[in-house]
Amino acid sequence: MDILSVTGTVLFTSPLTILRDVVIEAVKEKANLRGANLRGANLRGANLRGADLRGANLYGANLYGADLRGANLRGANLYGADLYGADLRGANLRGANLRGADLCGADLYGANLRGADLCGADLYGANLRGAKGAELTIARMQFIPEEGSFVGWKKCRDGVIVKLYIGKTAKRSHGGERKCRASRVKVAEVFGRDVGVSLHDETVIYRKGEVVEPKNGWAEDRWEVCAPGIHFYLTRAEAEAHT
Repeated sequence: MDILSVTGTVLFTSPLTILRDVVIEAVKEKANLRGANLRGANLRGANLRGADLRGANLYGANLYGADLRGANLRGANLYGADLYGADLRGANLRGANLRGADLCGADLYGANLRGADLCGADLYGANLRGAKGAELTIARMQFIPEEGSFVGWKKCRDGVIVKLYIGKTAKRSHGGERKCRASRVKVAEVFGRDVGVSLHDETVIYRKGEVVEPKNGWAEDRWEVCAPGIHFYLTRAEAEAHT
């Protein structure tokens, strides 16, 4: 089977008959797959570490859980690609088309995202720590107010729901998930009981009108979702669904 370029040139030939296996073999042999036409290819879980896929057409490709550490995907077309849980640490995605791509849970630590088009991409749970050029991407992920006060919702023991007031001076954060954190909250209302008891620490009590601060301080790293802080959601429905 041949791997062709987007212009029809043969880039790699193998006696294997399954495209996924051929691509893995080509990468293992350090073949130049620059401009490869892999549109819609099933590369689920493939070891593509260090692959040279500059300008490759991976439109709609299945790269679920693929190992793309250090891969060169500069200018590649990954429109609508399934990159759920993919390992993209240190990958070069400069100028890549990632519109509509599924990057849920993907590890993009240290990846180069300068000029990448991430419009409509799903980055839920993605790790963007250390990613270059990720400032705009992170800004697009920001769904809690950076300034001012707002309301949050928290689930406590026995299904008790607490409405929280996050003041304008409180530090606030969220990673790639919907769960948020704050350095200080005021209890606005408690539903279901007179007080709410923390799911994780029975000594932390939420009473209407009282201010609550995390016992273990505040962690600045926004990507540590379960780091110290008062955890909450922006909607009551999400808080109620928390398990």
